[in-house]
Amino acid sequence: MRIAAVELSVVRLPLVRPFETSFGQMAAREFVLVAVHDDGAVGWGECVADADPFYSAESTTTAWHVLTKYLVPAVIGRTFAHARDLSAAWRRVRGHPMAKAALEMAAWDLEARQASRPLCELLGAGARPIASGVSLGIEPTVDALLARVETELAAGYRRIKIKIKPGWDAKPVEAIRARFGAIPLMVDANAAYTPADAATLASLDRFDLMMIEQPLHYDDLVQHAALQRSIRTAVCLDESITGPAAAADALELGSCRIINIKPGRMGGFGPSLAVHELAVARNVPLWHGGMLESGIGRAHNLHLSTLERFVLPGDVAASRRYFVPDLIDHPIEVAPDGTVAVPPGPGIGVIPVPSRLSEATLQREEFR
Repeated sequence: MRIAAVELSVVRLPLVRPFETSFGQMAAREFVLVAVHDDGAVGWGECVADADPFYSAESTTTAWHVLTKYLVPAVIGRTFAHARDLSAAWRRVRGHPMAKAALEMAAWDLEARQASRPLCELLGAGARPIASGVSLGIEPTVDALLARVETELAAGYRRIKIKIKPGWDAKPVEAIRARFGAIPLMVDANAAYTPADAATLASLDRFDLMMIEQPLHYDDLVQHAALQRSIRTAVCLDESITGPAAAADALELGSCRIINIKPGRMGGFGPSLAVHELAVARNVPLWHGGMLESGIGRAHNLHLSTLERFVLPGDVAASRRYFVPDLIDHPIEVAPDGTVAVPPGPGIGVIPVPSRLSEATLQREEFR
């Protein structure tokens, strides 16, 4: 595989409805889209960094800078035996896993397309239906949240996740349990709590949640271990799992019992596969999170979700929940049984519609 050309685009897509978490509300998704070319074939990747550095230190602006100045120049014109080998070309560049992931994952798509194989096979699995959960943002009222839950359950989603923050935790969870009973339910704090909130988090034990995702600081493992010892509900780590080393440390310390893998956040498929191998060896359940990706990133997530330790419903919801229209030619849909099919065909199985991509593009640069 030769990296003959790379196209970068900053794309902006309005969300169907605003999405609120503990660190703010988002009305549109702005991200960097990567296209890697070789002899007529094109692989696509999506950078999950937001326009603002709230979820992560990275942003659309930093990703663009690192891609254009360091990552793309390190690989352009070079030939690689495998997509996983690209990371060695930018070993000097510390951090910036989201920028790295976008280029690395585009190369995986390119390699799979050139081999006329679906990406999941290159990753080590076969296509299978993926159980889909849905992530609901913070709503203005509990009644509005209950209405959203009812709509998503009717659409077939197998698991409900709600965002929480101090002051918006026990009350909405209690209302959901009272209205909908023992549905699969989890909460995601996005690092909104501190160890001083341990009693509040422990009070959620009575609701029989699947997990509490990332309750404490985004780079903490020690305090999460103390919290996990003090509550019955499983802690799931997301932001804290920066790669295989962090995952191994978290499991050794007892910081969590479940891990959320997001290749776009973790640096690509290489680190994600290493964490998956660790989870297999330690018999740790995994699930695949989402970051409001367009259909390009969503398709990548579906292919990775086919691996064996992804045993819990992921956040790979239908395209139309977020974008109408999406960038891709065939939108990702949720079947009545609550599963999502892996897009058929070589690579990730989808491509952007040129007119939609052109309309949504704010900035573009090409390297040859």
